[in-house]
Amino acid sequence: MTAGEFMATPLQALDQASDVPWYFVVLPPEVSATLPRRGRLTAAVWINDERFDILLEPDGRKSHWMRIEPAMLQAARAEPGVPARFRVAQLETQPEPEVPDDLIAALSTQAAAQQTWASTTTLARVDWIHWLTSAKQASTRAKRVRDACEMLADGKKRVCCFDPSGFYSKAFKAPEAKPRHAGD
Repeated sequence: MTAGEFMATPLQALDQASDVPWYFVVLPPEVSATLPRRGRLTAAVWINDERFDILLEPDGRKSHWMRIEPAMLQAARAEPGVPARFRVAQLETQPEPEVPDDLIAALSTQAAAQQTWASTTTLARVDWIHWLTSAKQASTRAKRVRDACEMLADGKKRVCCFDPSGFYSKAFKAPEAKPRHAGD
């Protein structure tokens, strides 16, 4: 296999927020090490030669994991619980992240924050959004939106004191797999 290539078994995530199951794969550390950062980023991913651009999430162990939708498995002629061939490569440029509505609303009221936001890099915006969306409580998220606007208004282009890899903070981890039963 070439660099960035590996075999892995798509596993169903235990914590399903909807009726539609989704799957995940954790990248081997040596594959993750070929990427430019341990934090959240989008990569070109081939599953059995079918290419997708997939958001890779930090697993808190200096590697990444990826969410795989059922339609992706189907397009790649892959099945949950059955090993598939994966290849991961960095993209030439990162796509712009989707900005949450609460942040858009807050930025729209603060010209200085909006100006700094517009002048940051795509990966800095990814980190800002990751920091906001990783809040576990609505009150924490609301505070982070306010704090983000304050920091941006002060000209700070990067979120302060945020570990995008989750390694040092232990804030991120890969999903847990749903237990497989005989006959599944």
